[in-house]
Amino acid sequence: MATDKRKVQEINAGSMADIAFLLLIFFLVATTMNTDTGLVRMLPPIPPEDQQQEEIKVKERNLFLVLVNGSGQIMAGQPGKQEFIDLHQLKDRTKEFILNPMDDTELPEKENKEFELPGGGTWVFPVSQGVVSLQTTRDTGYQAYIMVQNELTRAFNEIRDEVAQRKFGDKLSALSEEQRNVITKAVPLKISEAEPRNIKK
Repeated sequence: MATDKRKVQEINAGSMADIAFLLLIFFLVATTMNTDTGLVRMLPPIPPEDQQQEEIKVKERNLFLVLVNGSGQIMAGQPGKQEFIDLHQLKDRTKEFILNPMDDTELPEKENKEFELPGGGTWVFPVSQGVVSLQTTRDTGYQAYIMVQNELTRAFNEIRDEVAQRKFGDKLSALSEEQRNVITKAVPLKISEAEPRNIKK
């Protein structure tokens, strides 16, 4: 009886390298990389070494302190009146402080300033003298710091949008460059970032 001596055909593996290469290219193109979270900040130029730095004095009523500790807890309020708050409360508390809608004598002063409008004419707006002072401890986490910074920046951006809507009938992002400049001068971003400090435990 004859035996079946047919050979099993071998799989051609010559194209496997090509397939693996194509899969690698696909994943490189289709995969998104995690990007570092950050804030856009225009830093001032480094002052000359011989230049004396003037100490800026701010009235207590014009100062809103925000302290972030190593556990990510937030204390906010005016000097001597700080209290623990949640992150989602920070934006509204900051807006209320900067706007001082009821002209409270314990909240920031306002100074009427005149601005030239792009189409001619002038506009007088009460500019808040409020300053937000952000302070951290040495062990404050990067993520907590960035989240607090984002909320503070959001507060100022919302105020700018509201002022832009009242004055020019649109949000800040939809205005012309000249109109945006007027609004950003009327609502300056006053966030002071103090040097991190050590807290005795």
